Amino acid sequence: MHKKNNSTENISAAHLTALLTILIWGTTFVSTKILLNDFTPTEILIARFVLGFLALFLIYPHRLKVTDKKHEIVFACAGLCGMTLYQFLENMALSYSLASNVGVIVCIAPFFTAILAQVFLDGESLTPQFFVGFLIAISGIILVSFNGSATFELNPLGDLLAVVAAMVWAIYSILGRKISSYGYNTIQATRRTFFYAIIFMIPLTFFFPCDWEFARFADPVNLFNIAFLGLGASAFCFVTWNFSVKVLGAVKTSVYLYLNPVITVITAMIVLEEKVTIMAAAGTVLALTGLIVSESKFSWRKRSRDADSKTGEEVL
Repeated sequence: MHKKNNSTENISAAHLTALLTILIWGTTFVSTKILLNDFTPTEILIARFVLGFLALFLIYPHRLKVTDKKHEIVFACAGLCGMTLYQFLENMALSYSLASNVGVIVCIAPFFTAILAQVFLDGESLTPQFFVGFLIAISGIILVSFNGSATFELNPLGDLLAVVAAMVWAIYSILGRKISSYGYNTIQATRRTFFYAIIFMIPLTFFFPCDWEFARFADPVNLFNIAFLGLGASAFCFVTWNFSVKVLGAVKTSVYLYLNPVITVITAMIVLEEKVTIMAAAGTVLALTGLIVSESKFSWRKRSRDADSKTGEEVL
């Protein structure tokens, strides 16, 4: 009984941390947009993860002792996919395509995660309600992202980069689930992925030069937003996200990404005073409905088996 209660508490905590993570990640677009006035995308990327790495080291300054050399490869791949490639591809996609296009496309990551989980992970089987929830949520995300705008453009390169970004995040989700099965401390494991992410970011500076003029950090607005991205969106959120993945699994945790554009639109309305239309409000309701349906414990397969069993008993 005690174990069951602990398990229930962990599951509830995992859902809450996943939701909290998305609440913070959904606001990062606004912070990044403000910082882009003085910093390049590459500078923002490196600064936030270096700060995040230092914060995690100060919180838990114990060296991670890797028990298997193969685990080190998984850590490196997770850092490359979840931090370096995903953030870089998303920024590049925004350079070539509309923000609304990219906002919709990257939210298909849960679908790719589900497909990969079927192939590479045990115990993460899909149910019909996952796909129903996915379709409902994507419909809502489309409404939220366009927010009543009549403008729609196809930008093959930018849209393709957004698709690749979603696939890369799905790979990170699977790698994160693998790492959680190794039994390492979550903070230490997250810090190790940050370390590799920073290593992989260094080559970007050769193609996208960085001008580390530290006077820009003296601006209170810049300092606050860098701190928010580094300490909140990076150090804190990746730890909480990895905890949720460890408890809920890659597929269940990934569906919370449906709320990302919803939070972004609400934050933009409050901070940037952008208008929110009825279409966006309706989209928010659909995105929330899709999340609830996807997370539902109701199993159509189980119900079908129960119905078949009951029919058999009636025949007997």
